[in-house]
Amino acid sequence: MQTEMTSCGLCPRACGIDRTQGAHGVCGETATVRLARAALHFWEEPCISGSAGSGTVFLTGCQLRCVYCQNQPIAHGSVGKAVTLDRLVDIFFELAQKGANNINLVTPDHFIPQIAQAIRMARARGLTLPFVYNTGSYVTVEALRLLDGLIDIYLPDLKYLDAAHASDYSGAADYPQVAKAALQEMHRQVGTPVFADVAGEEEPMLRRGMIVRHLLLPGALEDAKRIVTYIYETYADDVYMSLMSQYTPSQAVAGHPLLRRKVRRKDYEALVDEAIRLGVEHAFIQEGSAADESFIPAFDYEGV
Repeated sequence: MQTEMTSCGLCPRACGIDRTQGAHGVCGETATVRLARAALHFWEEPCISGSAGSGTVFLTGCQLRCVYCQNQPIAHGSVGKAVTLDRLVDIFFELAQKGANNINLVTPDHFIPQIAQAIRMARARGLTLPFVYNTGSYVTVEALRLLDGLIDIYLPDLKYLDAAHASDYSGAADYPQVAKAALQEMHRQVGTPVFADVAGEEEPMLRRGMIVRHLLLPGALEDAKRIVTYIYETYADDVYMSLMSQYTPSQAVAGHPLLRRKVRRKDYEALVDEAIRLGVEHAFIQEGSAADESFIPAFDYEGV
């Protein structure tokens, strides 16, 4: 762990900061893991949350910091409590005792070495739940390889194939090629989706595999169609897609005119129609007015 953190290059920004000495990387974090919440979460895809809930662990900090981020308090580091690796492992077990279907690590890329160590510790203590890795996909292949054999389910975003959008909204013009490479590595590690019956759940739950998420942004329908096409042509039915319409504008997007409104229903329907036209069968879609619902929990240190 010390090697990766002394000159940090876990993400493509490669800030080279020695986070082990208390310096903050571009992600905003030192080598000390900080959490904002650890609790059951019921708004992931049905095969992740089920009726019992996903044991989500929200980690503080983020190397992308998208202007439209719905989790800005934790992404920008204003909310976060330091925990030891022993405490992190205890949290995994506490979520398991609450009936969680899995342990779901949210925005984890900048803590990959610590997460790898914590998973090994948890497995050594007998934890059998699947680990879900919930990421924005702006992470190096080399960093992801530290997780090989440890993660059961990858839940990555593919935010953009348009470099201009990536630059304007996330300050990362290289996002498309970085994310493509990251998805390839994730898929190499977990392979074809595997479902299993779980006690108390009416439908089979995902136990291994990958679901690629895309959040449709206002004015970005054509890029979204390219993303769906890319995923399907690259992975076919070997991954699931999750097409989301829940984008909600905030004050933070005041300088981005296209982002000041919600996604038009007709645009989301056009995206779904494109997926159907391509022959996509393994996909989750959102019905109704998802943007009017709250998928954002309170970052109040519950469970930390």
